[in-house]
Amino acid sequence: MREIIFDTETTGLDNKADRIIEIGAVELDNRFPTGRTYHVFINPEGREVHPDALAVHGISNEMLADKPRFAEIIEDWFAFISDAKLIAHNANFDVGFFNAEFARLGFPPIDAARVIDSLALARRRHPMGPNSLDALCQRYGIDNSHRTKHGALLDSELLAEVYIELCGGKQAALGLHVEPQESGTGATGDGPVRTTITVAARPEPLPPRLTAQEAAAHEAMLDLLGERPLWRMPD
Repeated sequence: MREIIFDTETTGLDNKADRIIEIGAVELDNRFPTGRTYHVFINPEGREVHPDALAVHGISNEMLADKPRFAEIIEDWFAFISDAKLIAHNANFDVGFFNAEFARLGFPPIDAARVIDSLALARRRHPMGPNSLDALCQRYGIDNSHRTKHGALLDSELLAEVYIELCGGKQAALGLHVEPQESGTGATGDGPVRTTITVAARPEPLPPRLTAQEAAAHEAMLDLLGERPLWRMPD
């Protein structure tokens, strides 16, 4: 099962007027990080970064002046997410911005059935909260000390670790074969090796540890239970 953990940074909070200026995403395969990531800064096409947003992510208009426009990166983004499930923290915010960008270019919105909101998962698992990304990192012992400001790729990497924990932890992703991962459009890295563990049956069962004396005592106890105790009935 392929999943994409993603995050965005924007010029402000209004998806009808503000624009996406950064996308970061991490690929999971069966809830195991493959090493493939997607990261891009985007020119907001004249929309000024709101001072409150600048204080959160530190991305200024000057930094975005030479970056590609959304229309120039959309095909790479589609290729990276392809048919994967999409996971974001407070997903309505990010999906709302993507749908607004898609509408400007004549593309259909994201199918809601593809989207998983990790904030909703966290609220169900930890109803007393808090359930911000920083709070969940602290809860699960994930090092986020380098997160001095929001950043789409960094936040996606942290969220990937949090999401794995919300789904049962890293034990759920273990298995015993080694499988190379191919890189593709929008990916970074050379395709790491994924190791999983599958427990096979023993070729010969282990010898019993029950002593002859213990076995005799057990049989004697069964004799006291009558002619057909449950423990002597056939399977």
